[in-house]
Amino acid sequence: MKFRGQYRSTILAMLLLATVINYIDRSALSIAMPFITHDYHLSASEKGIIFGAFSVGYAMFNFLGGYFSDRFGGRSVLSWSMSGWSVACALTAAVSGFWSMLVLRIVFGMGEGPNAATSNKVVNTWYPIGERASAAGIAQSGGPIGGALAGPVVGFLALAFGWRAAFMVMGVLGIGWVLLWRRLSTELPAQHERVSPAELAQIEAGQEPARVKHGQKVSIREVVTKRAVLTTGISLFCYNYVLFFFITWFPSYLVDARHISLKNMSLVSSLPWITGAIGFMTGGLIVDAIYRRTGRRMMSRKIVLVTSFLIAAACVALTGIVDEVWTAVAVMTIAIGFLMLAGPAYWAIIQDSVPRHQVGTASGFMHGLANCSGIVGPAITGFLIQSTGSFVSAFVLAGAVGLIGSLILACFVSSKEQMGVPTPA
Repeated sequence: MKFRGQYRSTILAMLLLATVINYIDRSALSIAMPFITHDYHLSASEKGIIFGAFSVGYAMFNFLGGYFSDRFGGRSVLSWSMSGWSVACALTAAVSGFWSMLVLRIVFGMGEGPNAATSNKVVNTWYPIGERASAAGIAQSGGPIGGALAGPVVGFLALAFGWRAAFMVMGVLGIGWVLLWRRLSTELPAQHERVSPAELAQIEAGQEPARVKHGQKVSIREVVTKRAVLTTGISLFCYNYVLFFFITWFPSYLVDARHISLKNMSLVSSLPWITGAIGFMTGGLIVDAIYRRTGRRMMSRKIVLVTSFLIAAACVALTGIVDEVWTAVAVMTIAIGFLMLAGPAYWAIIQDSVPRHQVGTASGFMHGLANCSGIVGPAITGFLIQSTGSFVSAFVLAGAVGLIGSLILACFVSSKEQMGVPTPA
């Protein structure tokens, strides 16, 4: 993948930064919650409702954001999305209690919802076929990078200046990103003065022409009834089940089952995020390298996704069984690394499976369906732990769900469903 001397690298850097900010902002409430609880005396049930409220707005606007990006363009929707969640983040500093925080958390989820699908739409617009998986992987790697940075960044701001200041700083950072994005980007590469004719020809070579213009309607029914889109969404649901299991319960597992101190837990739990960032960045590069070597587009996506997801699923199940705490941490770190390695292939498969004017809608539908796991997965895990008195069954179930997700995609998504685009020379 070529980075130097290409203006699309600037666009990709902005998408990466947007996702980093997205995940830091998303994690800020969890990190600041002990301070907020001290001020407002929130009960455990109230905190649970506030945490869950994010997923309500988020899953809804995964789909709507993707649909809007097909109608109005990825650049515009991403601008409004970042503006909305940044304002909601900053306004968190002004909450007066449970209800105002609940409303803001829903609005915050609505603002962040379009980010992934809209980013995928921008990648589809700005990158040639042989580089899309790499670009999607780098853009989405901002998630684990932001997850790793959230604790130190938000924690330092909250301790040094107060939790309200932390939310205000992150809100201002997001608005600054929007101003820079509007200055550096255009909706189409052909509209940008810094995109050379040679780069434009490279971007457009072999691409399927967009069949509708922004502002025209996209048939939602046509998108969601495609087998590849629905199957990929179900597989990503399983993927996100494993991811949400890690995000929501792995820290508690370290403290409650393995008796690690809170200080050590905050450091240890960041290790999987680091390997995850590396996995997301390299996963797309591997996919594109296989495609350029073989010319087999869907095969290059599936072989990386299925193999990596199977390894991740096995490691997650094994984590709950091993005896030593540091072995469990090491195995879970490997699991998240391979899980993230599989991630870019999902976004590439969606781009391969629908026409260009449906990429945003298909990405949003897939992502929205997948994020429903964030509502049901943690609850199922909690029930298992409470009923069995152990984390073992929860780890094994998460591994089994990962196995199902990988096999579904392996069996029911085929190269026959990809859009007809010439193979590389």
